[in-house]
Amino acid sequence: MSATTFTPSQLATQHRSDGLTAAIDRDPAAFRILSGDRPTGALHVGHYFGSLQNRVRLQDAGAELFVLIADYQAMTDRAVQPDLPDIVTGLIADYLAIGIDPDRSVIFAHSQVAPLNQLLLPFLSLVSVAEISRNPTVKDEAAAAGLAAMSGLMFTYPVHQAADILSCHANLVPVGVDQLPHLEIARTIARRFNDRYSPGAAYFPEPAALLSSAPLLLGLDGQKMSKSRHNTIPLRATADETARLLRRARTDSERSVCYDPDRRPEVASLLLLTALCRASTPEAIAAQIGDGGAARLKAAAIEAVNDQFAPVRARRAQLAADPGYLRAVLAAGNERATAIAEDTLRAVRALMHQRY
Repeated sequence: MSATTFTPSQLATQHRSDGLTAAIDRDPAAFRILSGDRPTGALHVGHYFGSLQNRVRLQDAGAELFVLIADYQAMTDRAVQPDLPDIVTGLIADYLAIGIDPDRSVIFAHSQVAPLNQLLLPFLSLVSVAEISRNPTVKDEAAAAGLAAMSGLMFTYPVHQAADILSCHANLVPVGVDQLPHLEIARTIARRFNDRYSPGAAYFPEPAALLSSAPLLLGLDGQKMSKSRHNTIPLRATADETARLLRRARTDSERSVCYDPDRRPEVASLLLLTALCRASTPEAIAAQIGDGGAARLKAAAIEAVNDQFAPVRARRAQLAADPGYLRAVLAAGNERATAIAEDTLRAVRALMHQRY
C-alpha cells in the first residue's frame, strides 16, 4: 500500500515505523519482536515474501525474535484438525529451512505455554465489550470465515493476541495495516495496566508496529493468497508441483505483457512474484517477456520460483526426515517462552495484589 492510500492515523503509524526501521539498524538488540502464524495449513510463497523473509532479516540483524505457532487462535473459526501435530512440525521445518535459527530465536506454541494464556483473564478486565466489538479486523475475519455466529474465542482474539505480545514483553510487532486495530488493543491494555497497577514505573512496554512493506501477491485464482482458499504455492512444493500450480494460475487473453496492477491484477501478481525471486522489478520482467503472452509469463514464473526456493526445499526435506528434532526445537522454545511468561504472570499478580 502506498502512503497516499493511508488514513491520517495509518500515515502517522507509517512514519513511526520508518523511524523504528532506522532504530533497528542502529541498535537491534534493543528490540524484542513477536511474530507468528496460525497452524491451518502449509506456509506458502506469500508468507515468505510477506513476513518470513523479514523475520530472518531481523534475527540476523541482532534483534530478539519470538515466533508463535498460534494453535489456540486456529480454533477461532474451525475445529481442531486431526493432523494438527503434522501441521505444527511442518511449520517448524519451514521456519528452520528459511533461516530462523532456534539458537537465536524462540519458537513456541500457544497451547504449551500456560502462563501466557492465564494473562487473558486480567487483560479482559481492562477493555470493554464495546471496544472489542468496534475492532474491524475481528468482523472481517468472521465474515471471511463465513461464520453464522462468532465464537467467544474469536471475539476475544485481540485480547489473546495482547497476551501473546505482552507475556514476553515484546516491544515491536511486524504487522500489515489490516492488523493495526489488533495491535492498538494490545497497546491500550499495556497502557491501562500500567496506569492502574504500576503508575510509578510502567511495567509493560506499549508495543510498536513495524509496518510491512511487502507487496501483495494474489493466489492462483486471482483472489487473496490464503491457505484456506487452497490457492497458494506451498514452500514445500516440489519443482513439478510448482510448475503444475503456476500453469493453472489465472491471467488474461492479452498477448502483450505489462505491469498494470489496477487493470491486469493477475498478470501483475505473476510479474511481481517473478521479480521478487529474481531481485528485479515487475516492469523489467514484463519488458523481457514482451509479447510472449501468458505462456511465457508462467514459464518465467515457474523457473524463478523453483530457482529461488530450491535450497529451501532441499533443507526442508532434510529437516522433515527428522521429526524428533523438530519436536525438540519446539519443546525448547516452549520451555523458554514459559519461563518468561511465568515471570510476567508472577509480576502481574504482585502488581494486582494477588500474591497470597
